[in-house]
Amino acid sequence: MSRILDIVAKSLSVVLYPLFIPTYGIILFCIAHSIHVAPLAGVWVVVAITGTFVLTCVLPITAIWILVKRGVVKDLYIDNPQERTMPYIYAALGFAFWSYLLVKILQAPSYLSSVAIGATVAIIVVAIINRKWKISAHLAGIGGLVGGILSYCLGIQAIPTWGTWALWLGLSWLLMWARLFLNAHTSAQVSAGWLLGIACTFVPYFVICYA
Repeated sequence: MSRILDIVAKSLSVVLYPLFIPTYGIILFCIAHSIHVAPLAGVWVVVAITGTFVLTCVLPITAIWILVKRGVVKDLYIDNPQERTMPYIYAALGFAFWSYLLVKILQAPSYLSSVAIGATVAIIVVAIINRKWKISAHLAGIGGLVGGILSYCLGIQAIPTWGTWALWLGLSWLLMWARLFLNAHTSAQVSAGWLLGIACTFVPYFVICYA
């Protein structure tokens, strides 16, 4: 039984790896926008999804892989907080270019642009905190996605359905369990990561709307 739980925990950690989250988010945005607002141009969708995947996933993972090969970090999970500074710098640069792509080139809606900028800020904050305390990047990632969904709903003046709440809060809880089961973090570290993700991707747009 413990082996099965170990496989489940590791699978969740891989599927919900922080650098995959922006791509999941942009795919969800394209689907939701086309259903609830208006169909998006095919070229816009292709550029948005491809650009997001390359800038927030391929480039950072490639940089981390090179660091692994050079012995700078142990593995892609970077469990040692002391090894996380350089990977976070590369990830933050990729996310910064992603934000530029959405804001300046694709002229994405303000709620989507604010999420991208907030996600970039979240990476920088996580990198700073990790120098002293191992806050969970996994939970910051999925927390950022939850914040992005809330920003989208606020932007189109919609109320999230119970199914939406159940799905993403459920996945957040499962990922918290996985990181705790694998002894990667403490309960305080996963909770703080999740709250940080939401704070960076939802609170700024919420403040802008109601300032």
